[in-house]
Amino acid sequence: MIIVKSKKEIEKLRAAGRLAALVLHELRRMIVPGVTTLELDRAAEKLIRDAGGVPTFKGYHGYPFSLCTSVNEQIVHGFPSNYKLREGDIISIDCGTTLNGYVGDTAGTFPVGRVSEEKLRLIRVAEECLELAIEQCRPGKHVGDIGWAVQRHAEANGFSVVREYCGHGVGRRMHEEPQIPNYGTPGTGPKLRPGYVFAVEPMLNMGTYRTKTLKDGWTVVTADGLPSAHTEHTVAITEDGPEILTLVESPEPAAV
Repeated sequence: MIIVKSKKEIEKLRAAGRLAALVLHELRRMIVPGVTTLELDRAAEKLIRDAGGVPTFKGYHGYPFSLCTSVNEQIVHGFPSNYKLREGDIISIDCGTTLNGYVGDTAGTFPVGRVSEEKLRLIRVAEECLELAIEQCRPGKHVGDIGWAVQRHAEANGFSVVREYCGHGVGRRMHEEPQIPNYGTPGTGPKLRPGYVFAVEPMLNMGTYRTKTLKDGWTVVTADGLPSAHTEHTVAITEDGPEILTLVESPEPAAV
């Protein structure tokens, strides 16, 4: 069942989303060659707790960290570690915050120093896919329209979309109904209504869409070892269109 959120609940989701966005904004300043992904994780946890929030990911189904930090061929759920970022890497950071019982969820992929044009194009197209997907988050549209917007743009640019992992509803819990795949058929799936809140999160691979999971049981990587990019916003569907809740300054509403 898809849970319709009241205006008061969306206010709380907006506050949680703004915190998640602020954390991601601050972490971007730290992304330089030599910094470890564990340092990013520790900084994120401090920022979240200092603001009165809780890191949503920490302890979720046993996940041991506050962030997911996925480098290069890692797609999602990468473990923070003592790995030092290197010039030319790209890193996807996924951040979840719980504030006053409601969740904000956001992600982005960022270059470390100077990176190849190929990797920059992968990041750019992933961000464009997110924008196109959010544009579909309007009353009367369908979940399939969101996935199709991502798939069409990604594949037109020579990239593949991950199929085993997807976006989802967001509210008091991080993962609510429905699932939001990054592929689909227009006009199919649940019809969108005002009050729905989704985490929309394109995951694009430079090569195959196929994935595998490392021995830690969490870190998902591309099957061919080529880079991946992940972008995400939490989005509320309003009568006036989509409102992005995971912005540092989230206007009301912020239609795309």
